[in-house]
Amino acid sequence: EGLSDQMITNHYSKFGKKEGRIGAPYAFREHFLEALVDQEKRILEIGPFCSPIVSGPHVKYFDVLDTDALICRAKEIGYKDLDKIPTIDFVSNNGDLSIVDEKFDLVMSSHCIEHQPDLIAHLQHVHNMLETGGRYLLIVPDKRYCFDALLDTSTIAEIIHAHQFERKVHLLKNVIEHRALTTHNDVYRHWAGDHLDIGWRNSLTNRIKSAIKEYNDAQGSYIDVHAWQFTPSSLDNIINLLNELGYCGFKPTTWNTPTNRLEFTAVLEKL
Repeated sequence: EGLSDQMITNHYSKFGKKEGRIGAPYAFREHFLEALVDQEKRILEIGPFCSPIVSGPHVKYFDVLDTDALICRAKEIGYKDLDKIPTIDFVSNNGDLSIVDEKFDLVMSSHCIEHQPDLIAHLQHVHNMLETGGRYLLIVPDKRYCFDALLDTSTIAEIIHAHQFERKVHLLKNVIEHRALTTHNDVYRHWAGDHLDIGWRNSLTNRIKSAIKEYNDAQGSYIDVHAWQFTPSSLDNIINLLNELGYCGFKPTTWNTPTNRLEFTAVLEKL
C-alpha cells in the first residue's frame, strides 16, 4: 500500500534531510541559477569578487572594492583568470547598500549574508531596491559542513541585538570565532562526522591571541569574517520570524544541502 503525501514528507524531514537527499533540483547551485535567473530581468549581484555567479547585459554589480582594487586583490591571492572580474557599478567600502539608487527584479549573492554585521539592515536595503514581487536569491554556506562546524547556529536574539545597536563592523567575538575557533573546510570529512583537526587544541591559545591582536590593530575598521552561522532550517525560521516582527518583508524558501556539498540555496520573495 502506498505512502500518503504526509507520510512521505514526514519521512523526508526525519531521515532524508540528514542524509543530504534533496527535495528539488534547485538545491544544487548550478540548477538553482539556471532555473531561477532570467537574463532579461534587471539583476544586481552583491559581492561578486573575482568570480560572479551571473552575467549579462542587464546585470550590475556591488562590491566593497572597485574593479582595479579587485584585480589587485586577485593577483595577491594568486587568482589567474582575471578576465572574469566584472566591472563594479556600485562601490561601498563598508558594504552600505543604501548607495544603490536603482530598482531590480532580482538581487543575488553567494556566500555573502553570513558576513553582514547587521543582517537586518542588509535585508531591508535589499527589500527596498527590489521591485514588487522581486526576489533575493541566496547561496549560503551550511555551518555543519564548512569551517564553521564547531560554532553554534546563530539565533534571532543575536541578529536583533546587532540591528538594535546598528552594528557596522564585526565584534571581537566574531573575529575570535572566525580566526581561532573554526576548523577544517573539507566537506567530505564534515559529512562523515569528522569535524576536528588533529592538534586543533594545541594551537588554540596562539590563534586567540592573534585574533585579539588583529582586532585591536584594526582600530575599529572592518575585518571581513563570518558574523552568522546558518543551516537551511535556521535561515528559514529566522526570515519568517523577522517578517512576523516587522523587520523585513520576505517570504523564504530554502532547499536542503545536498550530500557532500557545503552550501544551500534559498529564495527570499518580496511581499
